[in-house]
Amino acid sequence: MGTYSNDQSRILKIEEDIFELNQIKKVMKKMFICLMALCTLTATAVSAQKMDQAAKNLKFYGHVWDVVVNEGRVDMLDTAFAENVILHTTPLVTGKANAKAYFANYVTGFSNRQFIVRESLAQGDKVVKYWNFKGKHTGTFFGIPATNKDVDVIGCTIATIVNGKITEERDFMDMLEFLQQLGIMPR
Repeated sequence: MGTYSNDQSRILKIEEDIFELNQIKKVMKKMFICLMALCTLTATAVSAQKMDQAAKNLKFYGHVWDVVVNEGRVDMLDTAFAENVILHTTPLVTGKANAKAYFANYVTGFSNRQFIVRESLAQGDKVVKYWNFKGKHTGTFFGIPATNKDVDVIGCTIATIVNGKITEERDFMDMLEFLQQLGIMPR
């Protein structure tokens, strides 16, 4: 081989640099694709983990209210509620003992209780249930003496569950209809 002129040497050097840049570019592209795949897998794993937790929360929450209302075992709330649970009712109910006492009114106030969850869904730490409560008012209910009337009301609850404990609940139902069925409010 012969010797190259300065211009030819520079051209060869530029070609070598371009070749090296192309190689680096290929490696960077492969690294980028691997990084994107890793990010996608991580996001999918995190999403699956959240979905799994939401499913666990849904199962836990449904079981709690089946035991508490249908079986009348209010003591389950000792382990189901967080210490500082909040029930968004009127008036606001705060703390495990007060929340347990609140729900005990349904168990002591009604016989033949049926709490039926018609639909439920969960996302993250939230659980939403659409429910139907039926029973016969045969005991004292929040100070209201027994009327021996049957009730059949529907409602919706939004609950927050953190670390396997119910931390917050918002219940929505037609209270006027409920009181009318009890015979307390006129129709």
